[in-house]
Formats: sequence, structure tokens, C-alpha cells
Amino acid sequence: MKIEFVPTRPAEADVLAFIVTKSSFDGFAFPLENAQMVHDTAKLARFKGEAGQSFLLIASEGGKLVRIVLLGVADGDAGDYQKAGGEIIAKVQTSGAKHIAIHAENLSAQAAAEAAYGATLRNWRMDKYRTKLADTSKPSVEALSVAGASAEAAALWTRYAAIADGVALTKELVTEPANIIYPESFVERCKHLADLGVEITILDDKQMAELGMGALLGVAQGSRRPARLLAMKWDGTGGAQARPVAFVGKGVTFDTGGISIKPAAGMEDMKWDMGGAGAVAGVMKALAGRKAKAHVVGICGLVENMPDGNAQRPGDIVTSMSGQTIEVLNTDAEGRLVLCDALHWTQETYNPEYIVDLATLTGAIIVSLGSEYAGMFTNDDGLADKLTAAGKASGDPLWRFPLSKAYDKMIDSPIADMKNIGGKGAGSITAAQFLQRFIKDGVKWAHLDIAGTVWADKPGAVWDKGATGFGVRLLDRFVADNFEG
Repeated sequence: MKIEFVPTRPAEADVLAFIVTKSSFDGFAFPLENAQMVHDTAKLARFKGEAGQSFLLIASEGGKLVRIVLLGVADGDAGDYQKAGGEIIAKVQTSGAKHIAIHAENLSAQAAAEAAYGATLRNWRMDKYRTKLADTSKPSVEALSVAGASAEAAALWTRYAAIADGVALTKELVTEPANIIYPESFVERCKHLADLGVEITILDDKQMAELGMGALLGVAQGSRRPARLLAMKWDGTGGAQARPVAFVGKGVTFDTGGISIKPAAGMEDMKWDMGGAGAVAGVMKALAGRKAKAHVVGICGLVENMPDGNAQRPGDIVTSMSGQTIEVLNTDAEGRLVLCDALHWTQETYNPEYIVDLATLTGAIIVSLGSEYAGMFTNDDGLADKLTAAGKASGDPLWRFPLSKAYDKMIDSPIADMKNIGGKGAGSITAAQFLQRFIKDGVKWAHLDIAGTVWADKPGAVWDKGATGFGVRLLDRFVADNFEG
């Protein structure tokens, strides 16, 4: 969908969208031939400009019938304008309409850009494998014009467009099936980031074996798909920021559970068990695309967890890159094994002051939070505050959980340094305690368990059913608010 910021409404627009606040709706002067009819009809339908309200009707304008969409934002914040933009797409994406015009003369530059951003996020979908898609289900919208917005809005849009591109990459990686996205092909999908100035490093399984990454490689040994470690570096500071911010993502491109095999029902969903790595790739594209003035590295530990004759067994003991040994009691608690080596390598290689890891790590976090929040665990209160604020501002919210020595004892092993699962309770917490054992003293670290948020069973404000792109907007905002001058 082409996005443009123009001074006046294009004559070819067949969808006219108006975003109004609760306080302005009664006196809003619609620049329409049938303005009073639109106003009266909307009132009859109880539209008041409340946040989340929308109303669609068809009316004559310029000698042709057009769709008119009203969106309410109350007296809203940025997120309300994003949601309004998303709602426009949700209403007309497959309606046969081709050109949307958002009336922006009543909007601030920020609000106009946010509306276009929300529309772009909500417009993403994957249809390339559908060979018999009915006309009534095909996307028809080709262009969106933001009419009457200031030059400042167009300038802001450049930044938002880059973030939207990053979210789109994440949605693409998460949505593709596991026969298409596996460790090697995930890496190939990310190589285009080099064109944006991202420095890419790839470790293959032999190099990881030489480094002693026994935990990560233990997960991969049951698959015919060899493991990969993907590192992406963006330095927009010209070397001024010596220690980078590090993002580390779990990239299990398909998770059968290994020998501790999952139930068949719903196993197809495990193509998105690489959602953490997908978010890391997406945010690196966003940061590079908007030329962020920050030094950031993104690391993806990429494996496939399969149950063949060479697969890791329950009871095996593996040695991680850090030298710590792990008793693998459940091969379906594999993400933490991937992350522990990726986290250690990241610290050894880049010496970051801050590390944030993202992983679809536990089903327990879904029991706790559903799909509304991702779980956050951290060793630093200041980092918790920064991430919480970024989550609230971006629309990717977080909820903090505890870490303590009492939980840590639950993963002690009688024959190794630790085991990879705790008891029946506190499953998300003991997983985080496991990861904390691989964080060096002085490093500010947070673990985000995003198992409930990377995939949606129903459409949301700025995503369709399926991949949500969770984490990209969060991390981009975190960098923008805390590491860019």
C-alpha cells in the first residue's frame, strides 16, 4: 500500500476517513457535500467520538458514491490514533475500495503520522500461499493519502515507515511455515539488512562447537537443519557509544518438544517459537532503517528441535559455553538452552552494558498473563522502569515478575550445576532464574517471555489474526527514549 502526504484530498479517493475527538465531534465541520447527513446519521448510530468507536456509511461525493469512515479517539494519545488508522484498514481492506484519504487538517503532525502508521501495521497480511482466494477476500486498497497534514507529519512518517518495515519483517518470519523458515533460511532473510548498514556475522554449527556451545547444539542435534548464530550490529553513533545495547532472541524455528514430544493438537503453532529472534531481526531493521543514533547488536540463536535417533535425551548432561553444566530433564524446555549460550557469547563478544532477551519461552506465562502482556524479569529496577515505560508508550505492554534465591534453588541439580526445569510451580520464573545464571556481574539484564503475545487468534488494533510483530515497537521505543540524544 502506497502512503503519501498531500495538501488536498485526491479526487480518485473512494474512502474518506475522518478522525475526531469526543469533544470536537458535535461541532466538527465535515468538508463533504452531505455533511449534515453524515453528522446526523452518525449520531443516530450513537457515534460520539469515543476512543475505539467507528462508523461507516456510503454517500455521494463529487458525483460518485464513496465510503465515509468516522473514527473516534476520545481525547486520545498516540496509541488511539494508531488504532484509528488500523480500524480504517480493517473496515475497507477487502471491500473493493482502492484509495483511502484521511482528512488530517484537524490533526496534529504527530496524530497524522500515527494514523498512517497504524494503517500500515494493520494492512500487513500474507496471501502468497493462497491460490484460490475469493475476490471478496482479496485486499483491494492500493494507496492511502493523508490530506492536509503539515510538512512535519511527512517528516515524522519517514521514521514510522522504517519501524513498520521492521514489524513487517518480524511478521513475515513468524508467519512463514517451518519448511520455509529454518536456521539457514532465517539468516538468508536477514542478509538484506547489510544494505541498510547493518554488520552481519554468522556462526555455523562447527564454529559454535569449537566455542563450546554444547547447550545450544544439544537442542539442534536431532534435526537435519544445522544450527546458526546470527549477529547483527548497528552503530549509529560513529563509535561514540563504546558498549552496545544487546538484544538476544530465541530462534527455535520449529519445536516438536524433541524426545519430550508435545501433543499433536496445536503443534503446528510451533512455527512461531522463533518469535523472539523474529523480533530482534525486526528491530534491527527498524533501527537501521531510521538511522538510529545508537549502538545496538541483535543476536539470534537459531535451531530446530526434532526427535530423531540422534536427538538429545531426557537425563543428558550438556556443557554450556560458559562452562556450566546442565542436566536436561525435559527436552521441551529447550529455549533456555539456546539462549544461555547466545547470552554468554554476546557478553564475551560485545561487552554490553544492557542485555534484553526475548523468547517464547514458557506456556506458564500464558497461564499467568494470557495474550495481553509479556512477562518481564530483570536484575535491575532502572531497566525495569525503562522497559515498562517503552512498553506502555509503544503498545507492547510488559508486566514484571519476581526473581529471588528461593526460586533459584528450584533448578539446582544433584549431578550437574543446574537442571533445565524446576518443579510444577513458577515455571516462567524458574526459566528466568536459569537464564540469570549466565549473566555476568554488572550487566543490566532483562528477560521478556513473549509466548502469549507473538501470535493472536483474533485480529487486534494494528495486526490481523496471526503474527503480531510484538517486541519491535517496544525495543525501538526503548532505544529511542534511553540511548539516543
